[in-house]
Amino acid sequence: MSTGVVDAELIGELTGIVGAAHVLHDPEMTAGYSIDWTRRFAGATPLVIRPGDTAETAAVMSSLAAARVPVVPQGGNTGLVGGSVPLAGEAVLSMRRLDGCEPVDELASQVTLGAGVTLADAQAHVAASGLSVGVDLAARDSATMGGMVATNAGGINVLRYGAMRAQVVGIEAVLADGTVVSHLAGLEKDNTGYDLGGLLAGSEGTLGIITRVRLRLHPTQPERATALLAFETAADAVSAAAALRRSVAALHALEAVFEGAMALVSRHLGVTPPVGSLGKKSGAAPSDDAATGGAWLIAEAAARTDPSDELGAAVEELADLVVDAAVALDPAARQRLWAFRENVTEAISAAGIPHKLDVTLPAARLAEFVDGVPDVVRAADPDAQPLLFGHLGDGNVHVNVLGPDGAEPSDAVDSAVLRYVAELGGSISAEHGIGTAKLSQLHLNRTEAELAAFGAIKRALDPAGLLNPNVLLP
Repeated sequence: MSTGVVDAELIGELTGIVGAAHVLHDPEMTAGYSIDWTRRFAGATPLVIRPGDTAETAAVMSSLAAARVPVVPQGGNTGLVGGSVPLAGEAVLSMRRLDGCEPVDELASQVTLGAGVTLADAQAHVAASGLSVGVDLAARDSATMGGMVATNAGGINVLRYGAMRAQVVGIEAVLADGTVVSHLAGLEKDNTGYDLGGLLAGSEGTLGIITRVRLRLHPTQPERATALLAFETAADAVSAAAALRRSVAALHALEAVFEGAMALVSRHLGVTPPVGSLGKKSGAAPSDDAATGGAWLIAEAAARTDPSDELGAAVEELADLVVDAAVALDPAARQRLWAFRENVTEAISAAGIPHKLDVTLPAARLAEFVDGVPDVVRAADPDAQPLLFGHLGDGNVHVNVLGPDGAEPSDAVDSAVLRYVAELGGSISAEHGIGTAKLSQLHLNRTEAELAAFGAIKRALDPAGLLNPNVLLP
């Protein structure tokens, strides 16, 4: 099937499975499924199918497999590496209608959710039971459970609960030929063979289409204390982050925003940070230059009882490192501090179309990377502007790069930054995945033997190569 050409017999068969309203082939109707959130990755699809449950998904895949139609599974389409859009004319299988939430199993602290349930809806569904989902991220209103598992999403609470793979205790999926595999009992101890949930987590839709997931839940920690800390250098921020991880048992999040990104988000919000950096106290505006060295940390503690004394004591012990600090306890004040982190991505997108390089560094090389990467970027593209922020508690830095006037920078930037990451012993993808954006650099982190093993697994589960055929595997 090529772009723009749809087989009438196949459409009739799919319509019989999911209904005419859920088989889209008018270009005006399919356009929204063909471009990602960043606006950087755009393609076209001749066909969008929206199944309503696992049985319909299986029947659809059986029909598509028989017709040898390649498929891109899509959830909330919040991915950032081009892995969820049809860049080569594939059909799109939208999972958003699989939005059922089963009753919370309070005895096991688990819940089973449809692949199309958004993170925000999942959070609201389990909250009444005094439980919470372990992963949280800014795209909570649109990111879906299936997509989050398929990309092994991370977010702001990884240092406490781990990424999405650590939350999965059961999974149901449809393979490329329409076969259903289902293992949803959620037993904490279950040594009966391969962990299919662990395998599908992070597979980016290349091995199977997730239809339901069973998640491990965590006790809600209702009492929060949040601090915004300013530092002269990235090295000071990294040292402080390590100290906070050792001293604050209730540490829930540890987020960083570096100088250039803080300047941009401050302008976007129309406010200045309540704490300064580079030896400047509150009210001083950050610099646009990412290489000037200033850093801000948002440290949040969460517990059953008020953690403010614990966090406050830990901050006081950082006196030699911290230039300035603000602590917030009530929700409104805490949200004002979090705004400087949660709106960074929005501010960057408003400024242009960035190249997003999501990487992880060993703790010992993290400050070196933050200080060195602006020079690496500018050596590849002298007019490019690097904007850095991320999850300092787990070594994850988001390197966003804008060209002049918000245009895309040179593609040479991507290769240069990712090579630099690998030279420092880091990972070229922390939580966004490989998608299509990093296909040519996967060898920087994976050996030939590993890539061969990946290929063998792919061929075993998808011998015709129909599932997301241009993603993850080179």
